[in-house]
Parts: sequence; structure tokens; C-alpha cells
Amino acid sequence: MDSPTTTTLDPEGRRLLWRCRRGLRELDVLLERFVRGELSRASVEQRRLLTRFLELPDPVLMDYLLGQVIAPEPELAELARWITTPAPAVRAGNEGS
Repeated sequence: MDSPTTTTLDPEGRRLLWRCRRGLRELDVLLERFVRGELSRASVEQRRLLTRFLELPDPVLMDYLLGQVIAPEPELAELARWITTPAPAVRAGNEGS
């Protein structure tokens, strides 16, 4: 399944995708993959939470996303888990194997 391109994201989605470019490869990969794959399903509140999450400093984000530290706010901890949990793969044509 193709992931959304920048042109298929709404203006807010494109802004969030741009904010995912942190300059640390590990963060860029995790955050950009999440926005491209999950943002279309995110509620308004989840988008607000992501915006708040992206305001955190890179070392804090890295700790949360790599599981070194659990965010003290439950909603941020849940978002970090959502970002780092890969979406189930769709295996076209291989359902029975």
C-alpha cells in the first residue's frame, strides 16, 4: 500500500510533516513515517497532541520514542507508543500463505 505523499496531505498535515524534520535521522524516520501513515486517521485532538509533542526538544523526543523514558503525561506516552508501533503490514495476494 502506498503511503500518502506530501501533496495528498492537507495544509495542516504538510505543516506537521515539515515539523517532523528534526535533523536527527532516527527522529525524522519515526516521525515522518507516522505522519505519512497515520495522520489521515487522526482526530483533531490527536493532531493537537502531535503538535504539542513536536514542540518538545529533540533529546526528550528521542528518550520517549526509544523507550528510554516514559512521558509523564499519559496522552504523550500513548502517542509515543502509537508512533513507534508499526502499522500492520498488508500482504496483497498472500492472505492464505
